[in-house]
Amino acid sequence: MPRYIVCYDITDDSRRRKVAECLDSYGDRIQGSVFELRLPARLIRECKDQLKDRIDTSEDRVAIYMLCAGCDNRREYFGHSDDDMSIGEEHVFIA
Repeated sequence: MPRYIVCYDITDDSRRRKVAECLDSYGDRIQGSVFELRLPARLIRECKDQLKDRIDTSEDRVAIYMLCAGCDNRREYFGHSDDDMSIGEEHVFIA
């Protein structure tokens, strides 16, 4: 399944919060305004449609980068992280 990096520059706090909540429902925040998503084509289209509805295109900007399989395998992380697991390697506990 393809991975995407989504980053944004949103000028309004309310719109920024709505964009972050939308992205949070599709993937994981890796930095303040940067998310990593692992989605099939249908869901990335759905996510894009929802993002377009939440921004003001005259003031805001959202960038989506698809990672190719080769690029995905060459990711590197530096610095502190609360969780060193990659997306898809999470442990899920159901109570």
